[in-house]
Amino acid sequence: MKLFDSELKVMEVLWSQGDTTAKEISNILAGTVGWNMNTTYTVIKKCVAKGAIERQEPGFVCRALITKDQVRAEEAHTLVAKLFDGSPELLFASLLGGGKPLTKEQIDRLRAWIDGQE
Repeated sequence: MKLFDSELKVMEVLWSQGDTTAKEISNILAGTVGWNMNTTYTVIKKCVAKGAIERQEPGFVCRALITKDQVRAEEAHTLVAKLFDGSPELLFASLLGGGKPLTKEQIDRLRAWIDGQE
């Protein structure tokens, strides 16, 4: 399931808050990204249509039907397939080769994770 940035904003609220009314999601996003109620409700409806959110009555309570980890895994898979010829090694090399160097703690966590994969 492909979620657009706007849909991810709604999902982030649900992942952090748990089951939440559409009105409360709207209030939160009004404060954080400046959306009005109509924008928020439109994005919620798109998420419902995609099967990412379940709407419950009474009160238009929204419940996330997918986890953040599921979305991360799908996005990572898409990124690797699209930009790195399906090779996680190329992605990893790109992350390590550019930008700011990793800290010792980050390297240690990566080593521990890799060791756990074997």
